Amino acid sequence: MRQQISALGLDVGRKRIGVAGCDGTGLIATGLTTIERKSFQQDVEQLQQIVADRQVQVLVIGLPYKMDGEIGFQAKQVQKFAARLAKALELPIEYVDERLTSFQAEQLIQAENQSPSRHKALIDRKAAAIILQQWLDEKRHHSLKPQVNGGPAD
Repeated sequence: MRQQISALGLDVGRKRIGVAGCDGTGLIATGLTTIERKSFQQDVEQLQQIVADRQVQVLVIGLPYKMDGEIGFQAKQVQKFAARLAKALELPIEYVDERLTSFQAEQLIQAENQSPSRHKALIDRKAAAIILQQWLDEKRHHSLKPQVNGGPAD
């Protein structure tokens, strides 16, 4: 029997936070909403409601690494916000490399014959879903693999 999972995927930006959730089986991530950022307290209040409604167990946050794999200024800002958010919501956080997720989201919107420049909130939501889907797929992939030597490979 598969373990139930309730994770919330977040694409954290300066102006908006894209929010995604997953089905109880942990197979499919779906964009839920986009939060227009006003203040940290208001961000927390909106997310608290979603966390309570969905019985969220973990926050999965996209970390915008630089293309060379380094953690730059924006990634550090996201980490600071994520640490405060995790404390306020009393939830653990896990990071996913979010390089190119907004680009992928824009491609999906264009495939639907919509203009990405007119649908910024939709891009954030779809990017959050891509972030969460990557995490779910990785988790499922690791749970299917037999553990060898009990430790991570170098």
